[in-house]
Amino acid sequence: MKKITAIILTLVLALSLFAGCGNNTDENTITIAASPTPHAEILEIAKQELAKEGYTLVIKTFNDYVVPNTATEDGEVDANYFQHQPYLTTFNAEQGTHLVSVAAIHYEPFGIYPGSKDAIADLASGDKIAIPNDGSNRARALLLLEAQGIIKLKDGVGVEATVLDIAENKLNLEIVEMEAAQIANVRDSVALAVINGNYALSAGLNAGKDAIATEDAASVAAQTYANILVVKEGNENSEKIQALVKALTSQAVKDFINSTYDGAVVPIF
Repeated sequence: MKKITAIILTLVLALSLFAGCGNNTDENTITIAASPTPHAEILEIAKQELAKEGYTLVIKTFNDYVVPNTATEDGEVDANYFQHQPYLTTFNAEQGTHLVSVAAIHYEPFGIYPGSKDAIADLASGDKIAIPNDGSNRARALLLLEAQGIIKLKDGVGVEATVLDIAENKLNLEIVEMEAAQIANVRDSVALAVINGNYALSAGLNAGKDAIATEDAASVAAQTYANILVVKEGNENSEKIQALVKALTSQAVKDFINSTYDGAVVPIF
């Protein structure tokens, strides 16, 4: 009987020690869900910074916009990096999740690209400008046109702007709304085209090289649609999440973004 008791006690002690080791490992391991490009690429640089502080970053890539959030809510990952605040707000409302932003990292700027005209100064009365026809993209396009002095919007409309909010259009330009994915393909039929970052890249365009004008980092749209680091509410101030924030907003990450994406991805910290 004493032998059996001793064996049981030994097993309990061994399991306790194993569990303790696992907890220590978890405390120094950060698991994050991310889109492959550019998010996971940026995280590889943050991973190097975290290693200097004794943390291991495990990056899990996803091509959809649902699982990263549900995995964060369920605790399968510590954080995610793929979305902007308006999407997160809508997701929380529709899914009943409790996710919060802890840092804004980058944005992918909208650009005004040449069509039949090469410059804003070349615009003439009645010219057409193509913009996306969906809510948030439409507003970003209109705000960018306003920032360049092409139109003027009603005061205070901000990221809710629609073409009905255009208060001044001196050249009587025709604002043509269409599916965002199609705009790059019809540039020859319009004077100018306002295209968001991912569709521009897909069409072989780069906001930093090919656009006539892009969103400023300090603009309302850039601040609103910045891609954010997200965690479950209550985890914002944990040591490892704060370490992740520090790594993602490091000079090394900023330098990587600036040297890699030629203005198609812009750090916002």
